[in-house]
Amino acid sequence: MQDKKKIGLVLTGGGARAAYQVGVLEAVSTILCEAGWAPEKNPYDIICGTSAGAINATALACHADDFCPGLKRVVHVWENFTAEQVYRADSLGVLRSGAKWLSLLSFGWLLRTWKANPPNSLLDNTPLVSLLNRMLNLPRLDAALVDGKLHALAVTASSYTAGKHMTFYQSEADIDPWVRTQRVAIRSQIGVEHLLASAAIPLIFPATPIFCEGRREYFGDGSMRQVAPISPAIHLGADKVLVIGAGRLMEPAIDQSRNAQYPSLAQIAGHALSSIFLDSIASDIERLNRINQTLSVLTDEQRTKTPLRPIEMLTIAPSERLDTIASRHISSLPRPVRMLLSGIGAAEVRGAALASYLLFEKSYTCELINLGRKDALAHKTEILSFFSSQDTGVAENAEI
Repeated sequence: MQDKKKIGLVLTGGGARAAYQVGVLEAVSTILCEAGWAPEKNPYDIICGTSAGAINATALACHADDFCPGLKRVVHVWENFTAEQVYRADSLGVLRSGAKWLSLLSFGWLLRTWKANPPNSLLDNTPLVSLLNRMLNLPRLDAALVDGKLHALAVTASSYTAGKHMTFYQSEADIDPWVRTQRVAIRSQIGVEHLLASAAIPLIFPATPIFCEGRREYFGDGSMRQVAPISPAIHLGADKVLVIGAGRLMEPAIDQSRNAQYPSLAQIAGHALSSIFLDSIASDIERLNRINQTLSVLTDEQRTKTPLRPIEMLTIAPSERLDTIASRHISSLPRPVRMLLSGIGAAEVRGAALASYLLFEKSYTCELINLGRKDALAHKTEILSFFSSQDTGVAENAEI
């Protein structure tokens, strides 16, 4: 009998954009259950996440022993989000972090008292700690790994201290850490601190300290310096990979028929964040497709002489521009945050990319969840083919 191929799930970063992922996952789960998949069974042997995708990945991994009910709980969180659950959005909180930080940039040379204890970020994400502690049952994750319900979990973060991109992975399997140029893997017990680090959007949320190999390092968002987002899943043993993006891959092009205005600060910041969160996954998908194409023309003897192996991949990404969707929901942000963002142009349509990462409000997240469901259902045939195998219960020739 042919060995069951390990399926990896890769969830990319993108702040509030990660709501799209749970919509896709819910639709995939519905498709599989309708095809005969047991609702409690976890479809993914290896789950990898970056930034907000790391939070989704860990939440799913904690319910690997009861997948569909666990996924519904994750969807419920995203469907009822408020910004106050992620960062301080009250006037005092915004004043203490955001306004103080912007003032320091402008007048720091006059404010000597702030030099000794400067603000760490634009926003204070202390509320996120409480949300993660309520949302995650980490002992249940440990049990799922021991019981074989999950092969491995990996989350990524970027070390400001060492200047390297790090993958923290947890598994009961004998998997050696890997080292590549400017990126390393460390076997670790995944905790809330790893998720805070992975989801610390640069400049917007504060860096998080983690002790690595006996020393303290400060980490920021895992999307920074991430040149190979799919790589951890492959290193951990995945033969097939489902990649759920957060934009750009399938979005319609921007209308460039009119002369452009000089970009606002928010537009520049949004462009920078998009290059961090969205570009590397597109490049890695192209790279993996080229490798698969090259391997397909090699003989069996030639394949045995290369460490490379073909990886089946399915990618699902937004069919609509998330920036445009965000521009319709900026008014749902708390007034202090909205005023802070308005000052740099993030309330305008052309600056909405920045807001799209911070819009943890249910009007926005619910629209992204519905878009994720719609896009996944449009890939129903590919999804059934991707998950078809001898052990899944999904028929190879299932009717669509």
